[in-house]
Order: sequence, then C-alpha cells, then structure tokens
Amino acid sequence: MRGLSPAASTSRQYDLRPVLVSAPLKPGFARDAISRYSDPSWDLGPAVFRESARRCHVTVHFGAVEDVSVREALRELLYARLNVDLPGHRKILSPGSVRQVFNRARRFFEFVRDELGVVDLRRVDQPLLDRYARHLKADRARRPVIVTHLLEVPCDLYAYRDVLPSGGLSFQPWAGRPPARVAGYHQVRENRTPRIPEAIISPLLAWSMRYVTEFAADIFAARMEMDCLEAHCAALIEQDSVLERQDRRRQQRNRLEDYFDHLRSEGRGVPIWATAHNGTFLRHPETGDLSPPVNSHLLHLHIGINTLVEPKMHIQLTNGAPRQIKAAVRDLGVEAGGMDTPISILPETGKPWRPRFDVKALAQEERMLQSAAYILCAYLTGMRDCEVQAMQRGCLSLTRSEDGMIMRHRVRSVAYKGKSAQGEPAEWVTIEPVAKAVEVLERLSLRAASARGLNTLWPVLIARSVCKDHLSAEIVRQLNHFRDHLNDLFGVLDLPAIPNGPGGQPWRITTRQFRRTIAWHIANRPFGTIAGMIQYKHASVAAFEGYAGSSRSGFRAEVENQRTLGQLDDLLIYFDERQAGATLSGPAAARIARTLDKISGDLDPLPAMIADRARIRTMLASLARTLHVGVLADCFFDPGTAVCLKQATGAKGPLTALCQPTLCPNACITARHRPAWACSAEEATSLLKEKRLSQLQRSILQRDLQRARKVLNSIDKGQSAPGP
Repeated sequence: MRGLSPAASTSRQYDLRPVLVSAPLKPGFARDAISRYSDPSWDLGPAVFRESARRCHVTVHFGAVEDVSVREALRELLYARLNVDLPGHRKILSPGSVRQVFNRARRFFEFVRDELGVVDLRRVDQPLLDRYARHLKADRARRPVIVTHLLEVPCDLYAYRDVLPSGGLSFQPWAGRPPARVAGYHQVRENRTPRIPEAIISPLLAWSMRYVTEFAADIFAARMEMDCLEAHCAALIEQDSVLERQDRRRQQRNRLEDYFDHLRSEGRGVPIWATAHNGTFLRHPETGDLSPPVNSHLLHLHIGINTLVEPKMHIQLTNGAPRQIKAAVRDLGVEAGGMDTPISILPETGKPWRPRFDVKALAQEERMLQSAAYILCAYLTGMRDCEVQAMQRGCLSLTRSEDGMIMRHRVRSVAYKGKSAQGEPAEWVTIEPVAKAVEVLERLSLRAASARGLNTLWPVLIARSVCKDHLSAEIVRQLNHFRDHLNDLFGVLDLPAIPNGPGGQPWRITTRQFRRTIAWHIANRPFGTIAGMIQYKHASVAAFEGYAGSSRSGFRAEVENQRTLGQLDDLLIYFDERQAGATLSGPAAARIARTLDKISGDLDPLPAMIADRARIRTMLASLARTLHVGVLADCFFDPGTAVCLKQATGAKGPLTALCQPTLCPNACITARHRPAWACSAEEATSLLKEKRLSQLQRSILQRDLQRARKVLNSIDKGQSAPGP
C-alpha cells in the first residue's frame, strides 16, 4: 500500500493538506494553491486535462451536506480515494470521477445516519449492510449494475480502514462476497450503446453535410452583416453623442424613415422577429392574423440606439416612434427576420432553406452549424466524445500517404481511454467532409473562444460571462435540438426530416452512439453509402489507416468487436426469417437452410421464436463467424470452396471484388439482395439501348442481364439461383 499514513484524528496540519497530494497538474497551477482538505469546496479542475470535462463533475461542494458526520465521512473517504493506491483493490481515483464517487458515498452515509442517528462506522454491522442492500434493490427502477456500484462503498470503507482517520469498517462486508453477487448483477460484456438506425443516421449525416457545405456560407455572411450593423450603430451613437436628447430623437426618426424608404424601394416589409417571444404578437390590421412582433433590435442597429446603455431610448416607447412604425407596417407589410443576407435556394423545393436571419435566429443557426460539424467529426472519424472535444485550432493537416500517392487529411487530438490523466497525443486519418467541418469550426469558434482565451474548436458560442466555456455540458442537448430543428425546417408532420425511432418517438442522440454505429458499418456494411456520395469504404480506409498507424484510440479493436456482434445479429435475422417461412437462394442456400433447420430442431420442444435469445446466439456463433454480408449475396466463407480464392493467393478472407455470387458454393442470396439485382438489371437494360455498343460489349451486357433476371426469378420463387 502506498500513500497516506494512518491518522487517529484530523489535525490542523491535516486540514491544510492539498486535496491532491501527487496528481499531475495542468500548466499554470501550483500544488500549494489548489484546494485544501478542510475547504468547503474542492475544485479538482487543475488536475483534469480533458477539455470536455464538466465543471460540476470535478467540483465537490461539502456545504450542500447539512449533517456534519456525513460531511466529514465524505471528506475522509474521498481524500483516501484520491491519494491512496491499493494494489489489487483500487487505483488512485481519477479527479474527473470524484463527483460520481461523492454521490454514491453520500447515499450510504445518509442511510447510516438515518439508521444510527449519526455516522459512526464503529457501530455499523453486517445486518445494517444487509438492510442497505435490500433498500437499494427495493427500487425496481434501479438497475443491478447501479446497485453494484453503490454497494462498493462499504467495501471501500473496509479496504481503506488503515488510512481513514475514523478507522473505517472493522469487518469485511458480506464476508468477502463481491458487490455484484450481492446485487444480483451478471455482467454483460456486449456494448449496450444502441446503434443509430440506418434510416436515421443517413438523413442526419446528409443534412449535417448540407449545413457544413451549403448553409454555412449564409450563416457566416449573416454574422458579417451583424458585425457591420453593430459597428454602424456604434458609429451613429458616437456621432449623436454631442446632440441634445430631442435632437437625437429627431435624427433617429429621420434615419428610421430613410430605412423604411429603402425597404419600400426593394419591395420588402418591416422586419419582425422570426419567432414570437415574451408573449407579444403583432395583429394584422385587416385579417387579424397574429405574427411575431416588430424586430426593434434591428431597427435600433440601423438608426443608432443601444437600449442596454439607454433603455429609455427604445424606439417603441411613447416618446419614440410607435406610430411611425405602425404606419410602415400598414404600408409595407412585414418580413420575418429582416436582415439583408440572402438565403440560398434549396434545389429540391425552389425556396430558401430558411427565412431571413435576425440576431436570435443567427445565434441559433450558429449552434446548429456547430452540431452538424460535431456529427461529421464524431461519426466519420470514430473518435470518442472526449477525443472530438479535445480538438483545437490548427489540428487539421494534409499529408501524403507512405507511398506518396495519396493525400490524406489528418486530425490531431488527444486519446484518453486507458491512458494517463494527461492523455496521449494522437492522429486520425480522415476524409474530406471532416476536413471541411474542421475548417468551418475554425471560423465558427474564433469569436467565442478568443473572448475566453481558449484554443478549443468547441466553445459555447454565446459569448456571455455567465455561460460555460466549453460545449461538453451541452452537446447532447444541442444534438437533439439539431434533430428537432431539422424536422421544423425541412420536415412535415407525417414525414419528418429525421425519422422517428422504434415506438414512434424521436431518436435520442448520444455522443457514444456515433463511434459504435460507424464501427458497425465499417465492419459489417463496408459497401454501403452514407449521405449519397460518402462511402463507408472510404471512411473505413481512412479510419483503419489512422487507427492502425499513429492513433492510440483503439478503434480497430472496436471495429473487430462490432464485426463479431454484427455477424451474429445478421445471422439471427436469417434464423428468424427462416422460422417465419422465408426461403433462401444461391449456391449455399441448401447448406445454410439445413444448418438453421437443425438448430431449430435442437430447440424443441421450446418454440424457436420465444427461445432464450442468448442460447440461440450461442448455437449460431460458429456459423456466424463465417458470414460476410454483401450487396449481391452474403458469403458464408469456406476457404476450401471459395471461388474468389482461386483467383488470388495469400488471402485469408473473402475477396468481395472477385465474388461470383451465382457460382460460389459460399454465396447465399435472400430477398434483401433483390433491390441490388433489380438495379443491375435496369442498368443493363438501359445500356443495351445504346446503339454505339460493340458486339463484345453488347454480348457481355446481355449475359449480365440474363443472369440478373434469373436471380430475380429465383428470389421471387424461392429457388436456388442458377448459374450464369
């Protein structure tokens, strides 16, 4: 055991000890200046290197705990966890996890207080611990894994008994039984993070691409216009500063009339807010229709008023120009937003992709652009959230591949998983859409990051002192807001831009889903497409080159794990469809059907469709390892019979580029492959209409068409696909 020496009581010297005895600190922090043991709050931020770390997760407020005995017990345990290494039991607690441990320990100590009237570990016995376990398990909403974590606290109080001033527990809880057994928790090693369904990730990625490649130009142009308007307003205010109040009002009304004349000449209306706020509406004098109120903020920018400095100068006040504004509304009508920046036209609708900007809509669209860039970076690199949010300005570079033939985009960041607290520098080889997203982020983040003295690409974009500095605490909320925003702008009631998930509810996006989803697709659908022109195989090459090279994030292992899970998932679909009466086609159809039918028979008398899925997965595992899903056929790979291997040497797996799905004994064709064969037939039919084809070309196309039609016929009839 290394770390603190035992102490019978908390002395004055103990009180003055730094909370972190040996943890590395970020540059600019001295150990004698960080939080002390007796401080009412512990700020562990100086020892947390992750840019994305939330302040609430690295800060402990003991003042929130009213009971003195609970508060002091928490101090003792947290101090030990942060500074004592117990080989074989616990490593020193990462400062970034302190809040989590605080909450778990607080629950136990408050239970002890309720039972005994005070936290006195000398009076805690096994029956009390049993009551605590029963109390935790009584809440059916609390999962066994959570109960396990909570039951670890009394075990820690025994393990750290020699370094706790109070002495800790004198007996081993539950006679050494692991907390998981006491909780009834059976660990499942499979990743429980849900994959984003294809029907959701595809449009989400497509719209993210459009934001970065198309809409960003409008957003940046609007920000430039707003900067110019604010500078213009400041210049007018400076110009008017020498005038008396009445003269200033006269100048402002003259400018307002000039502005209305300008709108009239362009056939535009008086600017109103894009959305109503403060419960205020504008009623049309003739139709009675309600709309958002007049955008006084924009009027003020044009005529030189700063209501933050002079609230009484508001243009809508009685001594301002309300009548002048109402007359202009009657004469000109209204226009949502009101800024001059033109809005790009959507080719598919022939209409602008959104109404004109106002200051609020602009700020919102900047956050949506940031969300779109995050999705591209997180999904198309496979980076973890902490790795994405560690990206800083200047992280993008363009280099040649090792053979000098290909230019590769590289992103520099920090890998933390399994590393030291500081993390390790890492590089990710990625593709052009990510590079474009980083370029957009460089420009988008500049204002807010510079205002806070930061170099991150992910600042909170609202540049107010009361706001958090880093996006980390808001990213999940912002991503789901982006989903809703896309539906508001581009969807309709019955056809949302981002489809709902199972159960008809909006899919809740989390940051962990992106890495798992792209890993699964790279492993199991390398031929698929995302957002039209972005190929999974391109992302696969980039990701594998990056992670197999200089990256230390372990993404390749993630892909291999998802390959195993994906093979099982796909074979389960085979099994379920077979039980429902589906037939198979292709040279391997008979072999695979026999195997599936045998497994079904082995499950008798239990109906296969309600059998234990874990048991079925075990029975299918051997066959699943041979499954490689393809576009025209699925390969149940057997190297001894694989046709593709006869055309190449040294290969250890199927060569999809050399696949002959109607000849190879490993090929199995299902109804899922029908669209690809139908597309092949349509393309051949279309090409055969070309009169300039050579006889050889025509012969090849006719043969391909004949083959495709035979396969389609076999799929439709449930027969084995014939040869060419």
